[in-house]
Amino acid sequence: MSHASHITLSRYLIEKQREKQLIPADLRLLIEVVARSCVHIAVTIGKGALGGALGEAGSENIQGEAQKKLDVISNEILLDANEWGGHLAAMASEEMPLPRLIPHRYPQGEYLLLFDPLDGSSNIDVNASIGTIFSVLKCPDGVDMSSEAAAEQAFLQPGTAQVAAGYAIYGPTTLLALTVGDGVALFTLDRESGAFVLTQEKLTIPAETSEFAVNMSNQRHWEAPVQRYVAELLQGREGVRGRDFNMRWVAAMVADVHRILIRGGVFMYPQDARTREKGGKLRLMYEANPMAWLIEQAGGAASTGRARILDLAPAKLHQRVPVILGAKHEVERLVSYHAKPDE
Repeated sequence: MSHASHITLSRYLIEKQREKQLIPADLRLLIEVVARSCVHIAVTIGKGALGGALGEAGSENIQGEAQKKLDVISNEILLDANEWGGHLAAMASEEMPLPRLIPHRYPQGEYLLLFDPLDGSSNIDVNASIGTIFSVLKCPDGVDMSSEAAAEQAFLQPGTAQVAAGYAIYGPTTLLALTVGDGVALFTLDRESGAFVLTQEKLTIPAETSEFAVNMSNQRHWEAPVQRYVAELLQGREGVRGRDFNMRWVAAMVADVHRILIRGGVFMYPQDARTREKGGKLRLMYEANPMAWLIEQAGGAASTGRARILDLAPAKLHQRVPVILGAKHEVERLVSYHAKPDE
């Protein structure tokens, strides 16, 4: 797409609202607020040590993980920006144990916002790519929103119920990937104007791939189907696959999934012996669902190995799941291995 067309995120969303009635005005405004929050986070990250934002926060999140200062700052930016606009009934963050209700002094909206404010925290201090992931749901009618604990029930919807999802990736350029159920669009932050500009539409994951993303240091803990699959990839052209594969691992889900959207491949954070009791490593509501929808909207597939991720009915806000997503043929192959683990 030529830069001359200069379609901003706002114009893109207005056209989705006007021409296709795909999104109502409140959802458009909500997405714009989230996008502005991502610009704010990008500026903060860009200052690095000069902004005093690097290093540990000295606290833990609900997952029991040590928080970086930027985790806390990014979480606050998203909460502060989104609570007063009147679009939301509540917010939920990977960094907080319970949902954040909208203060009574602000109008209540009909949407629920979930986010991982800063994905890939281990990459912050080494200046590697990190990101923000978000998901939007409709708030069901008649749900008790009088307390945080009661409001949690409103969020427990399958990924198929999402009305918008996306991520920002803070790399050499700041990009925003977005779906409202009409394919995946990619926007690039114009640092001079502060606006996200449409640079790619209808992203499609290449069906054939020669790349895979997995943390090989966990290999000894994997289940047999994943052991078999990765062993076949490593055998290269001498093995059953008949071609060589490259491994890439950025250790930020946003960066690894973004590469797959652009270049193809398969991303795996599979079930393993250490994460089995927790259900998996990645969070269903904040990471797996939005990424699975983006991948499916780009013609790929997303599975736990045993079930389509978007079909899962969440039992709790911070539920974890195994994640296998990317090129359709590769995901289907892995799923078939899970179906016949003894082969």
